Amino acid sequence: MNSSFLFTVCVAATCFFTLLGTLFFMRYRKSRFRENNETVNSSSVSPVPPPSCVSRNWVHTVFPSFHGEDVRTSLLTHILKEFKSKAIYPFIDEKMKRGKIIGPELKKAIQGSRIAVVLLSKNYASSSWCLDELVEIMKCQEELDQTVIPIFYEVNPSDVKKQRGDFGKVFKKTCEGKTNEVIEKWSQALSKVATITGYHSINWNDDAKMVEDITTEILNTLINSTPSRDFDGLVGMGAHMEKIEPLLRPDLKEEVRMIGIWGPPGIGKTTIARFLFHQLSSNNDNFQHTVFVENVKAMYTTIPVSSDDYNAKLHLQQSFLSKIIKKDIEIPHLGVAQDTLKDKKVLVVLDDVNRSVQLDAMAEETGWFGNGSRIIFTTQDRHLLKAHGINDLYEVGSPSTDEALQIFCTYAFRQKSPKAGFEDLSREVTKLAGDLPLGLKVMGSCLRGLSKEEWKNKLPSLRNNLHGDIESALKFSYDALRREDKNLFLHIACFFNHEKIEIVEHILARAFLNVRQGIHVLTEKSLISTNSEYVVMHDLLAQLGREIVRNVSTSEHLTREPGQRQFLVDARDICEVLSDDTAGTSSVVGINLKLSKAEERLHTSESAFERMTNLQFLRIGSGYNGLYFPQSLNSISRKIRLLEWNDFPMTCLPSNFSPQFLVKLCMQGSKLKKLWDGIQPLRNLKWMDLRSSKNLKKIPDLSTATNLTYLCLRGCSSLENLPSSIGNATNLLNLDLSDCTRLVNLPSSIWNAINLQTFDLKDCSSLVELPLSIGNAINLKSLNLGGCSSLKDLPSSIGNAPNLQNLYLDYCSSLVNLPSSIENAINLQVLDLKYCSSLVELPIFIGNATNLRYLDLSGCSSLVELPSSVGKLHKLPKLTMVGCSKLKVLPININMVSLRELDLTGCSSLKKFPEISTNIKHLHLIGTSIEEVPSSIKSWPHLEHLRMSYSQNLKKSPHALDTITELHITDTEILDIGSWVKELSHLGRLVLYGCKNLVSLPQLPGSLLDLDASNCESLERLDSSLHNLNSTTFRFINCFKLNQEAIHLISQTPCRLVAVLPGGEVPACFTYRAFGNFVTVELDGRSLPRSKKFRACILLDYQGDMKKPWAACSVTSEQTYTSCSAILRPVLSEHLYVFNVEAPDRVTSTELVFEFRVFRTNIFPTNTLKIKECGILQLLEEADDEHRQSFSSDDDDY
Repeated sequence: MNSSFLFTVCVAATCFFTLLGTLFFMRYRKSRFRENNETVNSSSVSPVPPPSCVSRNWVHTVFPSFHGEDVRTSLLTHILKEFKSKAIYPFIDEKMKRGKIIGPELKKAIQGSRIAVVLLSKNYASSSWCLDELVEIMKCQEELDQTVIPIFYEVNPSDVKKQRGDFGKVFKKTCEGKTNEVIEKWSQALSKVATITGYHSINWNDDAKMVEDITTEILNTLINSTPSRDFDGLVGMGAHMEKIEPLLRPDLKEEVRMIGIWGPPGIGKTTIARFLFHQLSSNNDNFQHTVFVENVKAMYTTIPVSSDDYNAKLHLQQSFLSKIIKKDIEIPHLGVAQDTLKDKKVLVVLDDVNRSVQLDAMAEETGWFGNGSRIIFTTQDRHLLKAHGINDLYEVGSPSTDEALQIFCTYAFRQKSPKAGFEDLSREVTKLAGDLPLGLKVMGSCLRGLSKEEWKNKLPSLRNNLHGDIESALKFSYDALRREDKNLFLHIACFFNHEKIEIVEHILARAFLNVRQGIHVLTEKSLISTNSEYVVMHDLLAQLGREIVRNVSTSEHLTREPGQRQFLVDARDICEVLSDDTAGTSSVVGINLKLSKAEERLHTSESAFERMTNLQFLRIGSGYNGLYFPQSLNSISRKIRLLEWNDFPMTCLPSNFSPQFLVKLCMQGSKLKKLWDGIQPLRNLKWMDLRSSKNLKKIPDLSTATNLTYLCLRGCSSLENLPSSIGNATNLLNLDLSDCTRLVNLPSSIWNAINLQTFDLKDCSSLVELPLSIGNAINLKSLNLGGCSSLKDLPSSIGNAPNLQNLYLDYCSSLVNLPSSIENAINLQVLDLKYCSSLVELPIFIGNATNLRYLDLSGCSSLVELPSSVGKLHKLPKLTMVGCSKLKVLPININMVSLRELDLTGCSSLKKFPEISTNIKHLHLIGTSIEEVPSSIKSWPHLEHLRMSYSQNLKKSPHALDTITELHITDTEILDIGSWVKELSHLGRLVLYGCKNLVSLPQLPGSLLDLDASNCESLERLDSSLHNLNSTTFRFINCFKLNQEAIHLISQTPCRLVAVLPGGEVPACFTYRAFGNFVTVELDGRSLPRSKKFRACILLDYQGDMKKPWAACSVTSEQTYTSCSAILRPVLSEHLYVFNVEAPDRVTSTELVFEFRVFRTNIFPTNTLKIKECGILQLLEEADDEHRQSFSSDDDDY
């Protein structure tokens, strides 16, 4: 561990403890939460800066301490040069006169440096000056949290620590004539600095490389230690957080909570949600996954219009899962989200939802998520949340007058209050802005930097036009723009909101002199933002732009007829124009029709677009069945640059269609059979998306499409071939032909598209072969052939594609082997061969692909062996071969140095223990025929998990007994388990499922966390040592022969989750028992004793099937209340559920009431199951801290 890393850890820890006061989910910290939020509210700055080194005003970045004669002309020169190149400016003391002691000026320089770099060389200790510097540095480390990074340059750290060897001799000479006090200070400083993890020159071959590494890590440390400023300047967040905190119920740590934040557009819902997300995700509450899904409403509009409700949900769920696991995935059906996340504690924000299908697809119910999860929604529609069963709602109100002034001043003056002389003007503008945060932000940005006179000159028009209406406030900002910027604003508002900047730039290139500069101007004026390379305009501003176009004609006349407008965006206006052949005019530049908003039936003629000779942008959405177009159109403007028409109803474009200026063509889900005939000028075309056009049989000649970068034909299931002119698209970067199920082959010219980087042929089930010259694809990085079930082999030149990194061949069920040239793919990182069921062997020299980091051979049921060259795959961390049923042996005498996980589950023919790496941490051998564990396993220093199945010979391998972490003994005829099992000192899980003849269990190892003896029908007795286990779960499902001693033992043995055992009544060992769902505990006229822990038992009255119910227990006294919850599975009648319950703090009454409820979460937590009996047993001794958590969501489902 190096010192830069330690510094980062220190900073992270400091920040954590500073922010700890704002964390919600600690029930006893509510006052601290409010106190910190009041600080945020009063200061209007959100995260409190750390009180240590991060928040100090450091004068210098780095203070170097060194002995000049040793390092000034060598190492120091390198260091200073690297510092300068990385903009790190150290303190240099060349002008400072050195004396016998360091003066106050140098002490000040040391104290004012964030990092001290100590270059310990062989003669460092010869200088009393250096030693005095070191004493001061170590003092600053202790008192000021200064980071100290030692560099041991040609000296041994132990010699420095103990002042011995040549270093010690130099030190002793310097100590001559010095007082004992001075010598002791020097010695302590040297000993202390030598214990700090630093850098040793012996680990580098040359000084330059060492310095490069060191300075890079120092730079990273400086960057990572810089406190977040994401929420600086926010106003009123403390008040919002204090109101939201009760909805989150921090006391219900194990309950899944869904809350809604709602209010009008521009009120600040997203900002509040971002702040809340930041607070929760940084409070060390151990969320396994966190995701902020921005603008869900916009995500929904991208779904292909041909999609039905099921496919819409599938698309949303796939996008959601990809975001939460931070990896693009495809899911085959609904249900994957809840199955993936059911045992994960997650923090999810779904921002700006506006349809119930979005909630159904991404967060239908609390049961989808693991215990402790928090799901937060923002929306304008309160009814949407209520209809989904979300009752914990926070309505965002307008800021107070003082807060509104602060918000305005933040943007107008970059401070929280008005500048001198601007007080009255600021209050007036704040009042006119209507106290809407968005309006305040825009108004403040527009007035920023103007003089007082300029403010006064603008106020009269502002007064006359606002009338308290926020739309007028926003129009004021628009009116302040230059003419060209106004025009760009209207284009974005009406057509290009949430569009990629790159696309906007190319499409508008002919209309604007400098689109990027215009975008920059609008961003500076807070009229748009450019997050993640997208142009984003707030809905209110977009509404303003559309209203401006609607009310002002582009002509000099006062007419406001729809056909005279520059843009048509209102569905009714568009229907009016398209239904009248004479209504459209040359004034119309763009039509943006969202059909879902059309309320009337629309019939158009062939001449609908004929008079719109200047039409450049045409976008017709989907989802409305009342729009009727003829079989064909006479014409579309020759100036068209953007044509997006999802579900296009015609079989081809107009015969006179000219794509000369066309930049983007998107016609998803169309009924097109072809686009046009012959060769057309396509030099401006950059994006073509015809996905899901199932009738499309051919695409046009692409000879002139030399600038095409993206071509998507996914799901064009009638497409049988591509034109040979595809090779002319020399700028093509991304080609998607996935799910083109009739595509048999590809033209050989396709590899002439030399810039192709991503080529997707997934699920092209008829594809028989690839062109032989694939090796010419010099820029190809990713080739996806997954699901090409007719593909029998690959071209021998595939290994010659020099930049190929990802090769997906999963589910290529006819693929027999790989070409030997694959070994030449030196940049190959991903090779996915799972379920290539005909694959017999891998190339002999596959190991030459030394950069391989992912190799999946699961389901390769014909694979018999691996070549020994796999031992050269030194970067492969995981090898998965699940279900390779014919695999008999693995290579011997190899050591895959990076291999950390080997999964051979289900390799039923494998008999010999795999010894292919001594660095394995996780080894899965369940379902193999391996019977013995070799003694060499003792030399595997990193092995943490060994999962394997039981065999009679296992007990003959005593060296295995302290390595196995999971043991499966399932469906066997064994009568007992020998005492050897207690020697499995690292066993965490023992599965005895279905051992029907097993009568008793012996002493089990103390490491056991999970015991599953379900369906052991003859099991009667348990060893009394069970009570000593620190277990998580016990399952004794259907073990109806358990005797009373065993039942009492299970009932009284503490476990952190739930114990399940058969029974028709609550056992007598539970002191307090009652019929129904609550029981009262009498405390004999005294307060609760030292132990606040109880064992609870419930018996359900239930018949049927449930996926994932959960139980809740509330404990109340006269003054206190607490609760906890857990998932119960499976739900069974005639079975008992036993778990821990903890009473509230500070109980003073003599009576506690325990109330239980079990919810049907697969419906929604409003319908409860009937509880037949319940019982409570008070634990007399304080349980171990690890039992404090009574329930968890990590329980596996069996």
